[in-house]
Amino acid sequence: MSNSKTAVPLLTPPEHFGIVEKGLYRSEMFQQSHFTFIKQLNLKTVVVLSPEQPNRHTLTFLEECGTKLVHLGLATWKPTQPSTWRPVSEELIKEGLELILDAEAQPLLVMCTSGIHETGIMIGCFRKLQNWNFSSIVNEYRSFAGTKSRHVNEQFIELFDLDLVTLPHNLPTWLLEQQRMLAEEQAEYDQNRIAAFDR
Repeated sequence: MSNSKTAVPLLTPPEHFGIVEKGLYRSEMFQQSHFTFIKQLNLKTVVVLSPEQPNRHTLTFLEECGTKLVHLGLATWKPTQPSTWRPVSEELIKEGLELILDAEAQPLLVMCTSGIHETGIMIGCFRKLQNWNFSSIVNEYRSFAGTKSRHVNEQFIELFDLDLVTLPHNLPTWLLEQQRMLAEEQAEYDQNRIAAFDR
C-alpha cells in the first residue's frame, strides 16, 4: 500500500474575481496561476475590456478550453481619440452589455487589466440596466475598487444612456425573471395608487 497522496490542485481565483449573476463573472486579467480555477467555470466566452492583449499562455489556454475570446477593448480603442472626460467609450460599454446579456455567450467572464476600472464601469452599467439604485451600484463598485475608486468612473455609470443598448433576443433566464418581478411590482404599485385616489 502506497503512502503517496495525490496532490489536489490549488484553485486560485484572479484578483477582483466575483460572481455577478449565474453564469456571469468578473475579474482582472487572469494569469497561469489561475488556470485551474478558471477551467472550473466552463467558460464559453471571455470579454477583455482593456486594450492590452492577454499573454500567449492565456491565449493558448482559452483556445485549448474552446473558449471564445472577444477583445472589445482593442476593437474600441482609438489612439487618435480626442480628449474627453469619459474614462471609456460608450461604444465599449454598449457592445459589452449586448454581449454579456446574450445567453448564448454564457458562462462568460468580463475582465480588464486591473479588474477595477473598465470592468467596474461595465458591471455598474449592467446593474443600472437591472434597475439597481445608484447608491447600491456605487457601493458594489467601491467594494472592488477600494482605494483605487475613481469619481469619474462613478459619474460615467450615472450618466450612461441605457437607450443605446439593444437587448439581444436570447436573454438569460435570470434577467427575464428579474424583468417579470419588476413588472409585477410596478403593476401592484400602480394599482395601489389608483385605489388610493378612488377613496
